[in-house]
Amino acid sequence: MRSPSTTRRAAYRRVGPWALVPALLLLLALSTGCVSTGLNPVSGNTRAYGYSWEEELKLGTKADKQIQNQYGVYEDEELQQYVDEVAQEVLAESHIRRPETPQKFRETEFHFRVLDSPAINAFALPGGYVYVTRGLLAHLNNEAQLAVVLGHEIGHVEARHASQQAGRKQLTQGLLIGGAVLGQATLGGNVGRQVLNIGGTAAQLLSLSYSRDNERESDRLGVEYAVRAGYEAAEGAEFFESLERVQEQSDQSIPTWQSTHPDPGARKQTIPKLAQKWKTKVEQPATAMNQEAYYASLTNVVLGKNPRQGFTEEGVFYHPELAFRFSVPRRWTVQNQRRQVAIVHPDQAAYMVFRFSESDTPEAAARAFAGQDGVTVRERRRAPVNGNDAQRVVAQAQTQQGETVRLLTYFIAYGDHVYEFQGLTTADRYDTYRRDFEESMTSFARLADSEKLNVQPTRLVIDSTERREPFRAFVDKSIDERALPGEMTRADLAIINQLALSETVTPDRPLKLPD
Repeated sequence: MRSPSTTRRAAYRRVGPWALVPALLLLLALSTGCVSTGLNPVSGNTRAYGYSWEEELKLGTKADKQIQNQYGVYEDEELQQYVDEVAQEVLAESHIRRPETPQKFRETEFHFRVLDSPAINAFALPGGYVYVTRGLLAHLNNEAQLAVVLGHEIGHVEARHASQQAGRKQLTQGLLIGGAVLGQATLGGNVGRQVLNIGGTAAQLLSLSYSRDNERESDRLGVEYAVRAGYEAAEGAEFFESLERVQEQSDQSIPTWQSTHPDPGARKQTIPKLAQKWKTKVEQPATAMNQEAYYASLTNVVLGKNPRQGFTEEGVFYHPELAFRFSVPRRWTVQNQRRQVAIVHPDQAAYMVFRFSESDTPEAAARAFAGQDGVTVRERRRAPVNGNDAQRVVAQAQTQQGETVRLLTYFIAYGDHVYEFQGLTTADRYDTYRRDFEESMTSFARLADSEKLNVQPTRLVIDSTERREPFRAFVDKSIDERALPGEMTRADLAIINQLALSETVTPDRPLKLPD
């Protein structure tokens, strides 16, 4: 969770904050009501789309603002500039920048953002918005691999894959699409949006899963564009091998490259073949990898989760930047996001959300909450929390299925913000979870522990070794001096370096290590 005031450039795929818990579907209406025909800038053919190109531009701009607000752009201007420069080189070789492409496509501005997330993720939105996470960048080994990933996402935008999928959904399912929602109870209308903080346009667009054909086309386009830009695109296969290893390590699919994506192992085989094919078609050499420049751009990047933005330790959630703390009930799971903290009970029948309020005072926040359509207030009173002015509200609402849910909410003034701390469960289970709700919410207090206040993230450094020995031995000897962040293991560190633990490291091999 990050303070809005500390974000210079804000900014967020398909895997959102709610994808980590079993969820119900919230049906959202698409903003366009008809299927239209339009030009595909890649093939030059006319086909059916869910949106016109002009609508895609507007939707992308709107969703980009929601994503920025929820996830945040990584605050490193040099890294942002480096990624943008590589992306622009790849974009210049794409179909949308070619002279024969119609002007309205050719003049579309593209935006490339590095997101402040440890997840291995890359995605694109209609209208020219492409995102890569710092977690993905840490797993790439050179500029050529970055070029292939960026080319792949550019391909999704140019081939209008999201609009294509929207058109198919409208033809087969009407105007309804699914967005994942946290919890067992789905609140209807404005109440659901207020309680769950769902970004409408972004949620709709990101739920439009690409088909395998879409993914294969983007693979082909990504390799083509990277080769035309002079890169050794076969290097992209090494990254997909890393994805396969991460998948095996976690025993689950990679969020961004889910079931609709070709298997990472299959892509590892096909990408070198695609690269060789395109090398025979271009006149200039396509051998650039630029590892030194890429590693220089990665130096000092945050590795893993950033504890400055909040962390949990021994049943307490600490936020060093905002200087507060609160207790977490035993066995409840904490999901820390940029704008809020979700705390979920193991049986997923109850959850709490801690987030910023838009109101200036607890009283104004409580009044605005109580005034929502569909909310029935059972109790509302002033209830200071550890010396901080606060309002306590107990309310009820109905789910779309007609079930009654009960909400306990504290609105707490602290520092420059008013915070909303809310618990939700069904009315018949409220007494079961009320004590956990109350104890966590009323434990909110100022963080004074200097050790917690001064905690710093682990950062990535580039180092080399004068020894020739297996990577495992090198890491084992160095690990005492270099603490691994959070849940990261030696195996994870090997994957980040695209090495096996048993693989011999030569003296001329630079390594990505925690500092």
